[in-house]
Amino acid sequence: MSDFVSMQFLDFLIRWGHLLFGITWIGMLYYFNFVQGAYFKEAGPEALKDAKAKLAPRALWWFRWGAMFTFITGVLLLLGMTPRNLLNDYIIVGITLGTLMFLNVWLVIWPNQQIALGLKTGGDPAAAGAKALLASRTNVLFSGPMAFAMLASPHLGYSAGHLLNASGGGLGMYLALALIALLEVNALVGKQGPLTTVKGVIHCSIGLAVVMVLLLKLL
Repeated sequence: MSDFVSMQFLDFLIRWGHLLFGITWIGMLYYFNFVQGAYFKEAGPEALKDAKAKLAPRALWWFRWGAMFTFITGVLLLLGMTPRNLLNDYIIVGITLGTLMFLNVWLVIWPNQQIALGLKTGGDPAAAGAKALLASRTNVLFSGPMAFAMLASPHLGYSAGHLLNASGGGLGMYLALALIALLEVNALVGKQGPLTTVKGVIHCSIGLAVVMVLLLKLL
């Protein structure tokens, strides 16, 4: 009994950490997109120079390490799941979105931000900034459906009627994953489009969540 209680408590601690790290990560993501970006456009030359040298690097530190530990605790939770927990369309979609968001942070946003902020020499700062911004906007786009899928997994997943089995998951799940893949390709080589404005990316994130739910519930 004591071992069982200990394992339950450990699982709870990992979930607690996953939530705290996730709040840090997504909170910083929203700060960059909803607050800092607008300020950088309006700031004077001296203020902008100071913010890029002192504020942005600190914020990026919390941002990228929040993402790292959210991912690590997420993997630990995944490893501790039972097969029934794992075989759920919502959690698979949520994991896919979260993993792509994590990879965007470390492989696209952070490397390009280093160039854009002058923390690393080489490359075109303007082009690097544009790449980082598109990936960051895409992460905001993914954040709404990702959070919905993670919360829906234990509450809606088992009533959706599309649990994975030997013959595969529901058609809606595969269509959702295909749509996510196309959006990620756009994040790497495409354009901002409606993601250019804060209002646009918020609306698109909510719209994508609605589309995902409809796919998973109806197909």
